[in-house]
Amino acid sequence: MNVISFAKMKKKGVPISMVTAYDSWSAAIVQESEIDCILVGDSLAMTMHGQQSTLGANIQMMSLHIAAVRKGAPQAFIIGDMPFLSYRKGLTQAMDAVQAIMQAGANAVKLEGVAGSEKIIAHIVESGVPVMGHLGLVPQSVNGLGGYRVQGKSKPQEEVLLQQALDLQELGCFSLVLECVPASVGNKISQQLQIPTIGIGAGSGCDGQVLVLQDLLGVNKEFQPKFVRKYLHGYDLIKDALNQYDADVKSREFPSQDEEF
Repeated sequence: MNVISFAKMKKKGVPISMVTAYDSWSAAIVQESEIDCILVGDSLAMTMHGQQSTLGANIQMMSLHIAAVRKGAPQAFIIGDMPFLSYRKGLTQAMDAVQAIMQAGANAVKLEGVAGSEKIIAHIVESGVPVMGHLGLVPQSVNGLGGYRVQGKSKPQEEVLLQQALDLQELGCFSLVLECVPASVGNKISQQLQIPTIGIGAGSGCDGQVLVLQDLLGVNKEFQPKFVRKYLHGYDLIKDALNQYDADVKSREFPSQDEEF
């Protein structure tokens, strides 16, 4: 998988699968699977560091996790998120952030929104760095949006999203994420773009889908948004394994003679 593969897959009508990974061991498993690409998302502030939003992620945090993912998945196509405000402080600081993410091991960067970032996006692309866009529910703007709400529900909002998607395409983005928009909007945008869309809560009409690894593995027992399908009841399986280990230790069944020197 490389940056050119995204356009080829859209042209052939082959959906793109993307999942998040934040550390070496999980990235190694993803690389051995059929998944097309890995996103090291700023969601790691929540999934790995227990924060309440993505706003706590910074370049140092992102770089650390991207480097770990690259070690676990040396052959994977990895997209690294540009964290909160890292590309809104001027061109020099934005490019310093891009450099850190790419040198940590990413193949591309992802950033949210487009308004006010046009020149920076164009400059990143012109510098030879692939850029993935992100529209709809943009979590870094959660305070401005008034919470985690579905976007593009009205006709004017739909038209704004479509124009933003076209703008990102014109600026040179190789693909974009559509998050939490009506399925009809996701489908319409996907049909009108030459670059692929990757949906999360944006319907089956998108050119691909992305989920957080912990969500699809079901390791957060209480977290069940509408757009997540759990492919494993990971929370219960891990807890049961831990309880079995505890029982074996207390009964002295572990370690056995075969597990001793």
